[in-house]
Amino acid sequence: MDKAQELWDTLAPSVQALGFELWGVEYQSGSTPVLLRLYIDHPDGITVDDCGTVSEQVAAVLDVEEPIRGDYTLEVSSPGIERPLFTPGQYRQYLGSDVKVRLAWPEHGRRNYRGRLLSASDSGIEVEVDGVAYALPLGAIARARLLPPIEPSR
Repeated sequence: MDKAQELWDTLAPSVQALGFELWGVEYQSGSTPVLLRLYIDHPDGITVDDCGTVSEQVAAVLDVEEPIRGDYTLEVSSPGIERPLFTPGQYRQYLGSDVKVRLAWPEHGRRNYRGRLLSASDSGIEVEVDGVAYALPLGAIARARLLPPIEPSR
């Protein structure tokens, strides 16, 4: 299990107890101090106060459980319009949407994909780029985000 998944499992119950959904966890150990970024969501949206409330609760859990050794920076925010995607269920929610995907290693000779999300399973996604469908394994995805819809010019 990777560190982000371990932290998700540790922190999700506390976030849910506050009435929010833990949308995603990013753990960046290469920075000093370590960066832990949580994305929270709610049907009514997320306010700065919501982020503060979750941050206080999560910091308390982290102090007790100590899943991160040493110093760390905790950030809590909403997923925003360019919503990051983490789970197969999240990908399925946005089938037909435009996405930007960065892979940890090349697949089909490239690491970056920008196109329409065609399908999602528990093992991978399919993205159409310039009329060509590419199957991408979930394990290869370093980062994936929704692209905001382009508004027609008036």
